[in-house]
Amino acid sequence: MTARTDAAFVADESFVPTSHKGLTYPFGGAEPGDGEVMAVAPGVRWVRLKVPGPLKHVNCWLLDDDEGGAALVDAGMNRPETRDAWKAVFKGPMAGIRVTRMIGTHFHPDHIGLAGWMCDHHAAPLWMTRGEWLTAQMLVADARPETPKEVSDYRHAAGWTNEQIEIAARHGWANFGRIVRPMPMSYRRMIDGETIRIGARDWRVIVGSGHSPEHACLLDEAAGVFIAGDQVLPRISPNVSVGITEPQADPLGEWFASIAKLKREVPADVLALPGHGDPFTGLHPRLDAMDREHRERLDELEAFLAQEPRRATDCFGRLFRRAIGQEMLGMATGEAMAHLRRLEVEGRAVRETGDDGVWRWCAA
Repeated sequence: MTARTDAAFVADESFVPTSHKGLTYPFGGAEPGDGEVMAVAPGVRWVRLKVPGPLKHVNCWLLDDDEGGAALVDAGMNRPETRDAWKAVFKGPMAGIRVTRMIGTHFHPDHIGLAGWMCDHHAAPLWMTRGEWLTAQMLVADARPETPKEVSDYRHAAGWTNEQIEIAARHGWANFGRIVRPMPMSYRRMIDGETIRIGARDWRVIVGSGHSPEHACLLDEAAGVFIAGDQVLPRISPNVSVGITEPQADPLGEWFASIAKLKREVPADVLALPGHGDPFTGLHPRLDAMDREHRERLDELEAFLAQEPRRATDCFGRLFRRAIGQEMLGMATGEAMAHLRRLEVEGRAVRETGDDGVWRWCAA
C-alpha cells in the first residue's frame, strides 16, 4: 500500500466526477480502503474508518505539517478495529510520519474517540475549541453505571414507553467513556476566526453550532479546501438535538445561523471534506438545501400540531423517512425536541405538561 502523492493526485485521470442533486463528487466514488490513504488536495490526505451504526464510516484528514509530520483532523472511535486500521496506516503508506498535532472538530465519539490515544502515541498536542473539549471531558468523567433519574424522566416526558425507558436503562450510562479514550488534561484552544499555520498552508478556523456546541471547521482559502466535519454533510443532514444537559437550548436556531455564516465566509467553489460521505463541490447549494429542508419540516410540524396536541415521539413520522427503532430512539427524540423547541422560540407552538408528566405541544 502506498500513499498517492500530490503529483499523482493532479494527474490521476481514473477519477470520473459524478453529480447528484446539484453536488459534484470529483473522485467519482473512489475512496481509501482499510489501512490506506488517498490524496484529495495538495498536502491533504484522506483516511476512512469504519464505525458501527447507519453512518458506517467516518472521515479523517492528514495535513502535511513541518518536519515531515502531519496534523491529524479527527481520529475515529475507540474500538480495536479502529486502532488496527491506524496501525496499518502508520506502518504502511504513512510509515515514518509522526502526528504533529491532533485536531478534533467536535466532541462526538466517532471523531475524537481515539484522540487521546493519538496524542499519547505521537506525543502530539490536542487542538479543540473550548466548548467541544469541555463537553468531551465532562462526558468522559461522568462514568456512573446507572442511568440518571433525570434522564429517565426526560425520556418519559418526551413520550417514551416504560419498556423503551427500561431497555435504554439496561444499557447503562457510561457508554461515552467506553468509546472515547481519556484525553490530555491540557489542550490548545482553537478560536473562531483565527488562522493556523500547518506546514506551508494557512487554515482559518470557522466555528459552527447546532450539531455540537462549537464545531471547528477549517478553511484553506488559497487552495480552495474546506474541512467541514459534521457541520455540512453531502447526502444527509447532521443530527441537531436538544438533550438533557440543556433542555431549553435552541440548537436548530443556532444551526440555521451557522448555515448563513458559512455562506458568508466560505467561497462557493471550495472542495468540501465532510465528516461522513464523499468529498464534494457545491457547498452553497448544499447549505441552501439543508436550510430549506428543515424549514419545510418546521412548517409540516406546525400543521401537524394544529390538529391536536402531540408528544415528541408522535412527531417522528413528520421528521423522518423511516421507522425509528430502539437503536435510534435517543437521536430521533433529540431531533424532534430541537424542531419543537424552534417552533416555541418562533412563537409557533406552546408546550404543556400533562398530569401524566408527558409534554405535549400544540400550534400557537
